[in-house]
Amino acid sequence: MYVCVIGTGYVGLTTGAVFADLGNDVVCVDKAAAKIERLRQGIMPIYEPGLEEMVKRNVEEGRLTFSTDTAAGVKRSDVVFIAVGTPPAKDGSTDLSQVESAATEIAHALDKYKIVVNKSTVPVGTGDFVRRVIEKNKKSAVEFDVVSNPEFLREGSAIADSFHPDRIVIGAPRQNVAMALLELYAPLERPMLITDVFSAELIKYASNAFLATKISFINSIADICERVGADVSLVAKGMGADARIGKEFLQAGLGYGGSCFPKDTLSLIHTAKALGEKIDILEAVVATNDVRTNRFVARILEACEGGVGGKRVGVLGLAFKPNTDDMRDAKSVEVIKALHAEGAKIIAYDPISTENAKPMLPPDVEYASSSYEVARDADVVIIMTEWNEFKLLNLEKIQAMMSNPVLFDGRNIYALDRMDRLGFDYYSIGRRTIRGRGRVATTAQAGTDGRAVT
Repeated sequence: MYVCVIGTGYVGLTTGAVFADLGNDVVCVDKAAAKIERLRQGIMPIYEPGLEEMVKRNVEEGRLTFSTDTAAGVKRSDVVFIAVGTPPAKDGSTDLSQVESAATEIAHALDKYKIVVNKSTVPVGTGDFVRRVIEKNKKSAVEFDVVSNPEFLREGSAIADSFHPDRIVIGAPRQNVAMALLELYAPLERPMLITDVFSAELIKYASNAFLATKISFINSIADICERVGADVSLVAKGMGADARIGKEFLQAGLGYGGSCFPKDTLSLIHTAKALGEKIDILEAVVATNDVRTNRFVARILEACEGGVGGKRVGVLGLAFKPNTDDMRDAKSVEVIKALHAEGAKIIAYDPISTENAKPMLPPDVEYASSSYEVARDADVVIIMTEWNEFKLLNLEKIQAMMSNPVLFDGRNIYALDRMDRLGFDYYSIGRRTIRGRGRVATTAQAGTDGRAVT
């Protein structure tokens, strides 16, 4: 099948590469000429494990091309995917200007029947909006259909999610239109749900809002755990063992970030208000998420006697989650800015996202080339992103390099008994605080349980 994907961002590029890998002839188009030229050279605009290799393979085998010519891409294709950005507006609504622009370009190039697919995350009713834009701007009486086909990709595992999705949702105006999309996805042999366009659009927002709710819920439970001395990881494990609840998205931490959950929850709230409805529960979800970093910073300031002014604070992790270079709504930005405002000297390290982070952070932030460089002479080290390499650090070495072995873990990546044994002051989320007794004890100083004695 001939496919055109408009937009070469995270969703568009992944979608185009995957469809090409399934044997289709795909052209990805974008107005940004520099980006297209870099893609032709094999330079990816985003970091996603496995994506670069997939793009390279399909370009070499002639199934995937890149272009700035939207009209040519539309004319050669049977199916046209709109995968452009839909950023949030100041009032929480979704900015559909890029979707409108893409629909207008499709209309101008429409020369025969096409299926136009909204792949971008868009509010309910956008299918009708796209149809109106195309009807208004098309040059001749050519038929077309508009379909909603929301994506459910997780950054950092998008390739695996694309080939093994939990479900494929196709919102189409008629059964025969849905069948054309089913043919495109058939090689995946995954569950497919055919709905009307409105329902498909709402499924995406409802899914993300529900996952955001789980995150805010477990973070609220974590706050209670800290008060009573319970362990939120055990509470979450007990909850997740219930098949009605499930274990996913019950990891306590600094709240949700990234490109989807923040804007999608706000957009759904805005949509509900526009329809004369209220979703009080989502208002609470957003409010809970908004205070997570403030609470974390307050704990750091409280633990650092005399505040952090003049202290060297190491930050491990900048991206909003591991295996991506995405800095959108990254909690590291909020924490670093808050501590910097208190006079802290910040040194940070991230395996991938440092260059993307620099424009968003104070100009005097230092950037290290390794985790151990971050720890050198640090008064405090903070874990902000749960990269695997941080889980595998030599913590004895980290402790020996620090001026003061105080570690704040915003992602709960270390076991409490281990941190207790090593002698760190260790603060995590929803778990008891470990009060270290200085550096690692010598054999002569250690008690029978391996802990330092005084």
